[in-house]
Amino acid sequence: MEKATLVLEGGATRGVFTSGALDFLMEQKLYMSHVIGVSAGACNGVDYVSKQIGRTKNCMIHTEKEYDYINLRKFVRERSLIDMDMIFEKFPNEVYPFDFDTYFQSGIVCEMVTTNCVTGKAEYMTEKSDPKRLMKICRASSSLPLFSPIVNIDGTPYLDGGLADSVPIERALEIGNEKIVVILTRNPGYRKKMPSKGVMKIYRSSYKTYPNLLRTIARRSIVYNRTMEKIEKLEEEGKIFVLRPQMKTVSRLERNADTLTDFYNHGYNYMKKQYHNLLEYLQKEE
Repeated sequence: MEKATLVLEGGATRGVFTSGALDFLMEQKLYMSHVIGVSAGACNGVDYVSKQIGRTKNCMIHTEKEYDYINLRKFVRERSLIDMDMIFEKFPNEVYPFDFDTYFQSGIVCEMVTTNCVTGKAEYMTEKSDPKRLMKICRASSSLPLFSPIVNIDGTPYLDGGLADSVPIERALEIGNEKIVVILTRNPGYRKKMPSKGVMKIYRSSYKTYPNLLRTIARRSIVYNRTMEKIEKLEEEGKIFVLRPQMKTVSRLERNADTLTDFYNHGYNYMKKQYHNLLEYLQKEE
């Protein structure tokens, strides 16, 4: 196991790129000592720690209508466009069983980023013994605002970790491992646009009891773009290793199985292409 921190960006179904990259690493039995995953990156992260090649891909890409987790009826009825019960209860316990034993016995530290709705700040959560709480943290990290309900953990309300810390490079630097590997789900040079007044009006209406959360949402693009600038600088200096898609990314709620499979294969093949460079980076002495 390499003493290194692996940082995994979210992006909902764009996370299939990360799934492909991690499946290749798992086939090579390359595991890093610390993982920080955000949203879909958290889902990828736990499957990496449980050493389940192909599990995230199977959860995200399917043609069976009964397993379609994007549900318009559920959105009208429960204000949840994504069927979170299916993803975080039915899938891990019945359809695509999650290996809780391997996960909990692993020496890898796995942090899942959530956004505390009260403080508006990111929290880096772990769980080493309770299966239900582990899946609940994953669920909170992946709960897209407006599309998914708030998740309460230990009496505290949480939403998507990407709101407060989309790519936790600062957290990785704080941990202190000399090597940091970042897997992004956006193309080179991507910058996030400011939310429109109309969108912010919807956010304010939906989360009016959480003023700190609203401030975090309003500043998200500014924070994200500064983070990208820092990542690009560290990458240029050779201090971190970054893998990002080189083909056009899919939408965050893409449903077409062929489109998602192509993006998964791109992640797998691009990691395979960059694998020698990754090993050189990991083995290079500072």
